Amino acid sequence: MNRRGFLKASSILGVGSVVGASALLAACNKEEKLVPLKQPGEFYVPELPDKAIDGRELKVGLVGCGGRGRGAVQDVLAAANNIKVVALGDVFPEKVEGVRNHLKAQYQQEVPAENCFVGFDAYKKVIDAGIDMVILTTPPNFRPVHFQYATQKNKHSFMEKPIAVDPKGYRTVMAAAKQAKAKNLSVITGIQRRHERCYVEAYKQIQAGLIGEITGGNVYWNQSMLWYKNREQGWSDMEWMIRDWVNWKWLSGDHIVEQHVHNIDVFLWMSGYKIAKATGFGSRHRRITGDQYDNFSIDFEMENGVHLHSMCRQIDGCSSNISEFIQGTKGSWNSVTKEIKDLKGNVIWKYDEEKANAEFKQHNPYILEHVDWVNHIRKGEGYEEASECAISCLAAIMGRESAYKGTTITWDEITKSDLDLMPEKLELGPVDMTAPEYQIETPGK
Repeated sequence: MNRRGFLKASSILGVGSVVGASALLAACNKEEKLVPLKQPGEFYVPELPDKAIDGRELKVGLVGCGGRGRGAVQDVLAAANNIKVVALGDVFPEKVEGVRNHLKAQYQQEVPAENCFVGFDAYKKVIDAGIDMVILTTPPNFRPVHFQYATQKNKHSFMEKPIAVDPKGYRTVMAAAKQAKAKNLSVITGIQRRHERCYVEAYKQIQAGLIGEITGGNVYWNQSMLWYKNREQGWSDMEWMIRDWVNWKWLSGDHIVEQHVHNIDVFLWMSGYKIAKATGFGSRHRRITGDQYDNFSIDFEMENGVHLHSMCRQIDGCSSNISEFIQGTKGSWNSVTKEIKDLKGNVIWKYDEEKANAEFKQHNPYILEHVDWVNHIRKGEGYEEASECAISCLAAIMGRESAYKGTTITWDEITKSDLDLMPEKLELGPVDMTAPEYQIETPGK
């Protein structure tokens, strides 16, 4: 019986003085007392005002001028005042010109022609163009080297997820993240759930112990097939793959890494658990280009024995589900309903959207992650999110490799693996497309 029920019953029956109401109430309070997973101050909660604080002009460079790059530039301009985009870089010149024209037409910002760079080394030229902050939004395999160079040059970085597609890239990011922290740099990544108001509020409730000790979870990214590019006349092998990058495992990491990393990251963030091993399977049924799978199912086992089921699919005509569910000893959290329920199914907490709408105007997590980024820079408070994002990326890589090979893979094995998906030669020319690294994986071989 909870406290309210006891008071009501005791007032009706008049039994308080007989059985000792104070003792029973003390017992009820003791049972209801929450045991935090982490104490306040032991975990990071971002400040999420509608807009970043004002300050000196910050000069931004963009590396990767595709759709996500253009979107990220729009997000940082919406997140803060006195932001100026001064350098652009991409492998393809029309991508650079597209963003340059967009900035001029929509924001009256003109990037000088001498600060527009093309080629695989454009990232260095952007980073060396007198910028304060760099947005890294090329196909993911290039991210580790770009981040490494930006950190060496003392630049604050925003990296779209995923930030690694293989163990070598993971190790590069982890090393650069340590350097960034030592240099008091601000590094934010594209795992935007960590900057989404409803997720942050749920995180605070879970850390306070509202669902008890976490005993398991299910995470999903099931949707229709993403875009693809059919090869056009005049495109070399390398050009086609880069333009069709989301369908090639060496560029994107496969969709379990490229998209499903969001959901895996939510569980690791909420629980604080570390993965011990992964056993998974997947297949390819209807993908049109590239060498990826179109579905994965992974059983992740944590170091403490708790299991997480991870599922992702990109096939047209199938049911969709992009969500997370976490079970605890006292209740569960559901990201779709934004509720926490007790073990009997009663709602004991729900994200208050009405209150949030009354307090804030900005609710877009893609903008709020840039608000957090700029705030850290202008306050001179270093913060690096890269290492946590890299761990989630490697977890997804671990699941992918388990499905590809048909074997259980441990965390120790994947961290030490020499797997490197980057081609030896980067140029817009022919590629041996019959090589094993561009073939569809067959489990058990």
